[in-house]
Amino acid sequence: MRRSLLALSALVTLSACSTPDPRVELEVTEVESYWAIDAPTGQTQFIAPVVRLHVHHRGAKPHRAVSATATFTRKGETQAWSTAYHQVSPAGKSFAPGETRLVVLKPEGEGRYSSPGAPEAMFQNPHFKDVHCDVFLRIGAGNWIKFAETDVERRIGPRGEAK
Repeated sequence: MRRSLLALSALVTLSACSTPDPRVELEVTEVESYWAIDAPTGQTQFIAPVVRLHVHHRGAKPHRAVSATATFTRKGETQAWSTAYHQVSPAGKSFAPGETRLVVLKPEGEGRYSSPGAPEAMFQNPHFKDVHCDVFLRIGAGNWIKFAETDVERRIGPRGEAK
């Protein structure tokens, strides 16, 4: 009897400490990819890949630590070209059930193309390689779970935005 109570107590303790499953708690919608123009340095223009999406909390309890990360890989290469990170639930603000948040993932520094010409002209450069993006989410210190993948479209700015 005592062993049964100890086993039950351990099971209850473990289940109370388990991290929620992001596949059950979260949903990703409206995934869009494009290139953003970064600040120039002198005459050098820069463009960086961007993936933008909405994360919907479909669980029953608020979460304080939901994170998103993206890995950008150039086509034909196996190593990640760059990564981006975003805290979906910023410090001190929980992510409430039913809430949807916009997430924009863009690498800083590395993982950009540069050219002295117009940003749009970089797509015509023979050295330009298209980029693929994988998006992962996690809750707390749980495992990263892949939620989306997309090829970064050859266009500057999100759809519907005036350039």
